Amino acid sequence: MSNISFQTINWDNILKTDHPGESGTSFWQTLQFDKFRVRIVEYSAGYLADHWCQKGHIVHCLEGEFKSELENEELFSMTKGMTYIVSDNMSSHRSISENGVKLLIIDGEFLK
Repeated sequence: MSNISFQTINWDNILKTDHPGESGTSFWQTLQFDKFRVRIVEYSAGYLADHWCQKGHIVHCLEGEFKSELENEELFSMTKGMTYIVSDNMSSHRSISENGVKLLIIDGEFLK
């Protein structure tokens, strides 16, 4: 893991980048460290990811709700205050948001 000195983050000062989904858009505010990244990610209403992801994540729902769908068709509803954790290559998953959601996502080498 990286050695990180104490710091505060004002997310209002972090640039948002858009990432179109199969439908809708996700907006990322990203802090990249040596071996991991921290993101605030917002999915628009009607968002469906454009790929099945096999990366590991820690995903915490800050506002709203979304569904995490596994490739085997299992569906997990995530609401404000809920978190999921998965390591790299442990599942193929994608996000779906009917009404929009705001997430804190942390990922990196520590989840291999």
